[in-house]
Parts: sequence; C-alpha cells; structure tokens
Amino acid sequence: MRDVYVIGAGMTRFGKYMERNMKSLVEEAVTNTLKHAGIDKSELQAAWVGNSAQGIVTGQESIRGQVVLRPLGIGAIPVMNVENACASASSAFYGAWMGIACGVYDVALALGMEKLVQADKKKMFETFWAATDVEIMEAFKAMMKVEEEKKKAMGAKAAGEGGAGQSRSAFMDIYSMAARNHMKKYGTTQRQLAVISAKNHFHSSMNPYAQYQVNMTVEEVLAAPEVSYPLTRPMCSPVGDGAAAAILCSKDYIKKTGAQRPVKVRACVLASGRDRDFDEEDIGKRLSRKAYEVAGVGPKDINVAEVHDATAFGELHQSEALGFCGEGEGGPFAESGATTLGGKVPINTSGGLESRGHPIGATGLAQIADLVWQLRGECGKRQAEGARLALAENGGGNIGIEEAAMVITILEKA
Repeated sequence: MRDVYVIGAGMTRFGKYMERNMKSLVEEAVTNTLKHAGIDKSELQAAWVGNSAQGIVTGQESIRGQVVLRPLGIGAIPVMNVENACASASSAFYGAWMGIACGVYDVALALGMEKLVQADKKKMFETFWAATDVEIMEAFKAMMKVEEEKKKAMGAKAAGEGGAGQSRSAFMDIYSMAARNHMKKYGTTQRQLAVISAKNHFHSSMNPYAQYQVNMTVEEVLAAPEVSYPLTRPMCSPVGDGAAAAILCSKDYIKKTGAQRPVKVRACVLASGRDRDFDEEDIGKRLSRKAYEVAGVGPKDINVAEVHDATAFGELHQSEALGFCGEGEGGPFAESGATTLGGKVPINTSGGLESRGHPIGATGLAQIADLVWQLRGECGKRQAEGARLALAENGGGNIGIEEAAMVITILEKA
C-alpha cells in the first residue's frame, strides 16, 4: 500500500439555504478545495461523492456525483457515488484513499454534500428514519408515540413537541436514552453535557464556516428548551445544508507537482456495526484500536480530534470509546477543561456537529477539512498549538445499539 496525502481541503459555511441548490453548494466547496490544493480540476483522475438523503428529499438518485460535478467541468473521470448515512462523506474519503493507496490513481477528489432544509419540516425530519432498519424502527416509533402521549398528559412542553420524525430527528431520542443509561450507570450529570455543548459553541464562535457562531454559557445551555431529556436544544446538532471536500494524492504526485504542506493519512479504517450486548465493546472502541494499530500510535499521541457529536452525549461517549479518558469518565474529563482549546486533547475545535452543523452527507469531510487546517496551522484563534496528529471519528446510521457504519481517520502533519 502506498502512502497517501491530503493536499487541499475546503467547504461551504454550513447553514440553512432555502434559496440554494446542491450544485451551488458543491461548486463553492470544490472551488475552495482546488484553490487550497493549488491544482486545476483537469488534474483530477477520479472522484468519490458522498450523500445520504437526496433521493428522499429531491428524488435525485443513482448519479448524484455526476450531476453536481459536470457543471464544474469535471467529467469523463470515474465518479463513485457513496451512500452511508452520516458517514457518507468519510466513506467517500475512504474510497479515494483506497484508490490511491492501491496505486490505481495518483490524485482524487473526495466530496460530501447534503441539502436537507425545506418548507415541509415533517418530510425533512422523516429522512432520518431511513438511516435505521425501517422494519425494526416501526416498533420504536410506536414506543416514542406512547412517550409523547405521556408528556402531553403531564403537561410537558418541549422544543421537540410533535414527536421524533415530525419536529426533530429520531436520533435525538436514541441519544437521550443512551445518555440516561450512562447517567444511571456512572453518575454522569446533565450539567456535564452542558459543559460539552458550551465548549463546542465557544469553539464555533471562532469558526467562519460554522452554522452557529454565538458563544453560550453552561447556564444558557441548561436553560434552553428541552428536546428529549437530558438533551436541550444547544446539545443537539441542527439540520442544515452544505458541502465539503478534500483532494488526496500519492507521494509521487507531490514530487511531480511540488504540492506544499501535505498532510499524511496515517490510517483510514471503515467498519459496520454488529449485534452485541450492552456490556460488549462498541464499534468506536473496536475501530479506534484498529486505527491506532495501523497508524502505530495511541490515544495519548492525538493532539486534536473531531468526533461525531450529533448530541453532547455523542462526544462524551466517543471521548471514552476512543481512549481519551476511561470508561465512565467522559463527564469529569470534559469538566476538567481537557477537551477545550488549550487542554489535553482539544475535541471539536470546529464546534462539532452541535454548533458547526450537520448536513448529513457532508459532515465527515468537514471534520477532515478542519483537521487538515489545524495541522497546517490555518485555524487562527481556534488553532490547537503544536498539533501534529489528528483524529476524525464519523459514525453513520443505527442498527441495534450502535452505529451502522463508522470511519476513523488519523492524519499527521508531514
């Protein structure tokens, strides 16, 4: 296997763009990425394009990558369309990495994109059900309906009133159940989740690409409307639109073109979830061990990380699963300041999914783009000083009690 490098990364600001289409978002992201890499589009030999929901939202199926790249004058080359729930973009990155590592291509584009925001909110939120086993989830829907009726009977009024899949993503309810279980088992508190959320909003206040750029205190996070206990609105990732991309290449291509400040891909691993008991190791723990082994490093070597915090509990859980702290210690670890800029291992310096935003099919490459910028020293006020090794963890969908897909990537300042 050949060494693979990232020579350029770019994205749009994530947000709600009712007036823009997918082609417009992709044009901005790809143009930014080519400029960052310092190459022309004619150099690209192949492209992997990640997307999750456009078949549901707009009816565009089958050739999504070709449809958005052709207006940019990127045609003729192989285009591989990748659909893998929230891990679609990182799976596209994995495909491009594999194509270069195996010697088939010397330079390739990895692109992630999503256009979710629309007037019909019920249809928008129902798209999230598609990232589950829809037959099994019918029983879950029925259970959630009972829970909503109980809330109404008690006079509860929450930000998510209307139910999972109607006024909020169903995944918020899945995360809230996991959070409550963690609280019961380890004594984790709602305030510790608020600390994580406030930290991410602080980071995103310095990120021009973030959907939300307003700092929030722990108290403001706790006082916000409840979505699904213990999660309040700022603890949950918003729905949004956006695109992100990266250009990967071989060492031979770097020598040929003299590309500046490349970032080496030390490991890129992809796995699917499995049937397991609650007490068995989850996919994040299993896959991170493999990534560390491939990269020849350990969790203590990671200087900065982007993890899949669809909720604040998602970050807490992954900080444990990735080995940044012990099992059950994610809450105190966050409270100690270890995951904030200047801490032991800054996590989600972009603001994470909670505050940078989460256009499903673009998220994985937004994580990678931000880490590439960190390793190149291009993040300004939110720069993690001395960053040499970075890790991105991107999960997608849900089957059983863990993610249906996950990609973990370890990058190194070359």
